[in-house]
Amino acid sequence: QVQLVESGGGLVQAGGSLRLSCLGSGSIPRHNIMGWYRQAPGKQRELVATVTKGGNTNYADSVKGRFTISRESVVNTVYLQMDSLKPEDTGVYYCNARPEAGFGYKIVDYWGQGIQVTVSS
Repeated sequence: QVQLVESGGGLVQAGGSLRLSCLGSGSIPRHNIMGWYRQAPGKQRELVATVTKGGNTNYADSVKGRFTISRESVVNTVYLQMDSLKPEDTGVYYCNARPEAGFGYKIVDYWGQGIQVTVSS
């Protein structure tokens, strides 16, 4: 059973910083992509950032230059450093893991339970 457990959320004032962590466990394929998605109240879940096992990153335009995603090279742990936070960043942040295509794995998404991030003005 794959488990993704997030930590590091909370309430912060605009302009502040938070660092989210996600620890993955279970049968996650060696070749995988990990990332963060978020969902604001009344809105669709959206991609925030992803990082491959090889270190290739992808960011939503809204967070470029402010957020940094990184991961461990061996264990399935991913981080999201969030700086210069804005009220618009408020939402539930979900950790995600997905097998990388091209290695014979069935492509399925694994999700954490989500963690609240609230940015006040």
